[in-house]
Amino acid sequence: MNPGTTAQVWARQRIQAAGLRATPARVATLALLRDFSAPLTHAEVSARLTEHEVDKATVYRNLNDMAAAKLLRRSELGDHVWRFEIIAEEERAHASHPHFVCIDCGSVSCLQEIELTEKSKSVSERFGQVTEILLRGHCRDCV
Repeated sequence: MNPGTTAQVWARQRIQAAGLRATPARVATLALLRDFSAPLTHAEVSARLTEHEVDKATVYRNLNDMAAAKLLRRSELGDHVWRFEIIAEEERAHASHPHFVCIDCGSVSCLQEIELTEKSKSVSERFGQVTEILLRGHCRDCV
């Protein structure tokens, strides 16, 4: 029996460790998201999984199931579209990282290296808990 690619083996192990069944559709979904450095929409994931014959409803359910199991982060970046991305092992205990959204083309980039300063954290605590930082502007391709 072929255990699959490295990404598939990794995905199967993560899914099972989260207490979910490692169905072929879930494994394909998580393995796909592992290869992207930016969050993907349900439509983008569905389009990339057509070769695996996974229907859109199954993709949607799996994305939300894996987000509930803390394997994926689900973010809405101001355009009323949910995007999904892998939660790295080292990120599990931390809040989400900032994102940059191009206001021209809509591309989304992760800004994992940006952190709030201690002063910014203390000032933001007056308002509540910061759960997401979103920067908007013009990407290099649109400038």
